[in-house]
This record gives sequence, C-alpha cells and structure tokens, in this order.
Amino acid sequence: MPVRTMYGRARGLAWVVPALAMLGVFVYLPLVQNFGFSTLTWDIYSGDQEYVGLENYRRLVGDPVFWSSFANNLWYAALSIVFQVFGALLLAALVESVRGERWQRALRAVYFIPSAISLTVAGLLFYFVYEPNIGLLNHVLDAVGLGEFAQSWLGQESTAMFAIIAMSQWQGFGYSTLLFAIAIQRIPSELYEAAALDGVGPVRRFFQVTLPLVREMTGLMMMVTVSGAFQVFNEVMVMTSGGPNNSTQVLGTWLYRNGFVRNDFGSAAAIGTVLFVITLTIAMAQLWITRRKRVEW
Repeated sequence: MPVRTMYGRARGLAWVVPALAMLGVFVYLPLVQNFGFSTLTWDIYSGDQEYVGLENYRRLVGDPVFWSSFANNLWYAALSIVFQVFGALLLAALVESVRGERWQRALRAVYFIPSAISLTVAGLLFYFVYEPNIGLLNHVLDAVGLGEFAQSWLGQESTAMFAIIAMSQWQGFGYSTLLFAIAIQRIPSELYEAAALDGVGPVRRFFQVTLPLVREMTGLMMMVTVSGAFQVFNEVMVMTSGGPNNSTQVLGTWLYRNGFVRNDFGSAAAIGTVLFVITLTIAMAQLWITRRKRVEW
C-alpha cells in the first residue's frame, strides 16, 4: 500500500477516533452499565445493592402497569403516525399547492407556531383547555349545542390518555408539516408540469409524483415519530403525572416513578433497557424497510 494512501487513512482516523471515543464514553458505556444496574436491587439513597439476576425483568412481565404503559406508548405511536406523518404530508402538499409565495410562507408560519412552544408550556396550556369547569373545550361544546359531550377530560381513565395525545399532536404537527414541505419543494417542478400536460389531476399527482418522491422523508419521519413516541415524558408529567389510577402512565414516566418515587432503581434500569431495545428494534426495522424499498424502486 502506498505511503501516501496510508497517511491519508491515518489522517481520516485521527478525526474519527475522538468522536468514537466520545460516543463510547457517553453513549455505549452507559448502556452497558444500565443493563448491569438492571440486575440489582439498588437503594440509591443508602447505596445498598444486591445482585438479583433477571428478577427485575420477571417482575416487569407480571406488572400490569408496565403493560398498560406499553399500550399507551403504542397508542401514542399509532396516532402520531396518522397525524404527524401522513396528515402532515397531506397538509404540506396542500400548502405547497397554494398559489402565491406570500400565502405559502404565511401558512407555513401559522402551522409551525405551535412547534415553537415548549412541551411544558403546551401541556400547561392544554391543562386549562381541558379543565372541566372553566376550560375552553367544554365551553365550546356548550356553545355549539354539544354540551352532553362535556366532561372531565383529564380526570377520566377512558379519555385522559387520548387528551394528552391530542395535545402532543397539536404541538408537533407543524414541525412535521414544515419538513415535508421542504421535501416537496425539492421535487423538480418539471414533473408536475409534465403530469398536468398529461391530464393528471391534483389527487393523482399527489399519489403518483409527490408521494413516491418524498418516500425518504416519509421513512425518516416514521422512524423519528415512532421512536419519539416511546420516549414520551414531559407531556404526561405536566398534565396528569400518570393519573388517574395510572391510566396515563407511559414507559418513561413509569421508569421515573420506579426510580425516584419508589426508590427501585433496579426496576427503573430494567425499564430503560426495554425502552432501548424497543427503539433500537424499530429503528433497525425501519432502516431495513427503507433500504429494501429503495432497491425495489
């Protein structure tokens, strides 16, 4: 191998090695340590530790709150895909079809404004929107003659989780729309002009031109959205703290409650390991599906 080639590779590695070292210390080493902690019963305040093997995982399997939390994350992921992926894609296509650059910019700004609000502030805002006595939602229902549907949205097990999900979709919808709008702008206008000359209507143009050419962004958004759905924390803690009766617990809040409220850091570490496996599996599956579709297309 020529000396110049070896020198070039050595220079490349000199830039890569520090980044890999940082990842190893701050990402991969904590993952390994977390799995080790999940095999212990650990009192963080006294420092007492006892090795219990996989007992924490067996307890999770028999914990009904763990499974209800997992189901809430699944609901969160499914509805997020509907609204923040496919709904945002449809809205982005509608915005980009509006004639006039000024109107397009105005609409993008209007839809993006909720995404500029922090999750904590949005959660507090909707906490008062859902308030049963003075809340805006119940007042609107009364005003339009639907007062029989007014209820305590965050105080009932049947509605609390979906109320939280609705708030999060409102908050994140504009960001997804903006990303899809950028992807649509990168599509050559000649393709739309050729489709219009062939007599293709706007609906068929969406399915035959827009949808195939934003598949990379769609795959990325699905992966990010689903992974984010299993890392939900702020929304639930601000609005319900997991109540009523643990009906809005998600894996992130149940991890927090086990670790910092019940002082059971072994179980909290086990939940963290499960969360890591779930998100890694979703990411790998999505990457495999996207790569396979890329080859087919």
